[in-house]
Amino acid sequence: MALVTAPTKACVVNPLKMSQPIGGAYAFMGLRGAMPLLHGSQGCTSFGLTLFVRHFKEAIPLQTTAMSEVATVLGGYENLEQAILNISKRAKPKIIGICSTGVTETNGDDVEAYLKLIRSAYPQLAKLPLVYVSTPDFKGAFQDGWEKAVARMVEVLVDRPSANGLRDPSKVNVLPGCHLTPGDLDELRALLEDFGLYPSFLPDLAGSLDGHIPDEFASTTIGGIDVDEIASMGRAGWTIAIGAQMQRAAEVMQAKTGVPFRVFERLCGLHPNDDFMMFLSEISGRPIPSKYRRQRSQLADAMLDAHFHIGGRKVAIGAEPDLLFDLSGMLHDMGAQVTVAVTTTQSAVIERIRTKEVLIGDLEDLEGFAKEKHCDLLITHSHGRQAAGRLKVPFYRVGFPIFDRLGAGHQVSVGYRGTRNLIFEIANLVIAHRDENDRPTPDTWRTTPGLPQHVGYRRSTGAPERSIA
Repeated sequence: MALVTAPTKACVVNPLKMSQPIGGAYAFMGLRGAMPLLHGSQGCTSFGLTLFVRHFKEAIPLQTTAMSEVATVLGGYENLEQAILNISKRAKPKIIGICSTGVTETNGDDVEAYLKLIRSAYPQLAKLPLVYVSTPDFKGAFQDGWEKAVARMVEVLVDRPSANGLRDPSKVNVLPGCHLTPGDLDELRALLEDFGLYPSFLPDLAGSLDGHIPDEFASTTIGGIDVDEIASMGRAGWTIAIGAQMQRAAEVMQAKTGVPFRVFERLCGLHPNDDFMMFLSEISGRPIPSKYRRQRSQLADAMLDAHFHIGGRKVAIGAEPDLLFDLSGMLHDMGAQVTVAVTTTQSAVIERIRTKEVLIGDLEDLEGFAKEKHCDLLITHSHGRQAAGRLKVPFYRVGFPIFDRLGAGHQVSVGYRGTRNLIFEIANLVIAHRDENDRPTPDTWRTTPGLPQHVGYRRSTGAPERSIA
């Protein structure tokens, strides 16, 4: 069991975590025709919008109530009212997702009461879903905001089944964690459909942020799960929650609709996917398709090939708890040593990470401990690139944001195929870094640190000489 420690320094120097409000807004982006709205200052929204645009390279719908200093002191009712009216009139969304920020939380705005007053004053908003979630950015992290938003969606949008309502055993609810990319969701959808199941993803980022070009412009999200489909999730046969962060939303779904659930904390690695395949075979009543048996064999072969390059490496990882748990588990299976683990917030899984200590800290902590413990592989999001340059170690980008590489939304690490590709990417990164920086040449092999001493021969005389290591 890992020892979980919190930082003792007075401030965050180089932030690792992203805030709760943008985590909540990110969840609402997986709903069709949605407009996320941050109840706070313009700066709060501008910062989050910049991160999303740089990560996905797409137009991002995100609005603000534009709270000023005066409005913050007097209360945000008028700003919230005006924002909802403007958005409903101009963008015509199917749903507005409202996330609080530190400014309005500190002042104590009663947003639920505000929404009741707004609905009573404007009958045209009667059928427009307004979903509010409390996401103060002075505590928690990106994963917490996502978790709260999804649980709130289930509470507000999912209908209770009727007393004699029939369930469809082939229909499956999937509650994905924020550590899964749109590419991961596409991979999972194809996998579930191969078992004859019909999945409904909440949220469904694969429909809205997968990088496609829409037929016509829309100021709201251009894909995702529809509000009507969310309402019908109570008639599913099972709920599959991916990541420990989705435990709460799955429990709310079961309490409200009676749909049983199962949580899969990891879907990256050989054994986690074995369990997942067996579960899908069980609930579908179908054998595991031969293509996945083949993919499993390919993954096992990839692990054999890559363990020469990954095994024994000292790895430093900085990520949200579920992503850290998933990646560290896979790397441990490959024989790597997770020497430094830094995360952003408390979670039930971090004590079970295969390492001695997990620090809830920042990128300064990650870099400092990685240097102290001589780590030779760094894994975190794009803000860690300077640390990797100073440490002179290979750097693999994961999580959010990734703004200095293309295709972040299409990375796949779930399933046999996704795990295989991730292993190859990391191993090839290690190989390329060694070839560029560490490989001995005929001119340097005798003095390369760490190489054993060799007995050679002088070309001129043939007399033996001992090289100096």
